[in-house]
Amino acid sequence: MRLPLDDLRSRAAATAAGLVLFLGSCAIQALPAPTVRPTPATLPSLNPERITHGRAIYSQFCASCHGANAEGAPNWEQPDARGDLPAPPHDDSGHTWRHSDAQLGEIILDGLRDPFNKTPELTMPPFSGRLGDDDVGAVVTYFKSLWSPEHREFQEQQNRRPSVPLPNPGGTR
Repeated sequence: MRLPLDDLRSRAAATAAGLVLFLGSCAIQALPAPTVRPTPATLPSLNPERITHGRAIYSQFCASCHGANAEGAPNWEQPDARGDLPAPPHDDSGHTWRHSDAQLGEIILDGLRDPFNKTPELTMPPFSGRLGDDDVGAVVTYFKSLWSPEHREFQEQQNRRPSVPLPNPGGTR
């Protein structure tokens, strides 16, 4: 039985359309699902007065080791003649932004002995008794003003994690 030419064209068009739909649905299924990235949390604003207060405290108690602009001691990543690591920077080039506010407060108040150091003395002296919690918080706020938004976001994530206590080398609190 022979079909009229128009009927043949209609069937060919319907077959081609079906094939396009079938192949299109296969291609859509083969594509990976779009990656959903969480919207970064808005960073807390930094109070300019706290930054100024923190900078003043830093200049008085910290700058002699960590540099006037928190740039760290020269060659801070290389042990000195005694085998101790010099004071690190507190800007983006250092690692301060990797610690939570609580850990930074503990380090400032209790001091720290870097485990890589070769001598038994504290790497950083404790400031407990000389600085109050408000002063320490202001210094940490000053540090935050030196960090990029990406580093501040990382540090805020550390603040949201459960606290991990640091060893208390100074035993002052």
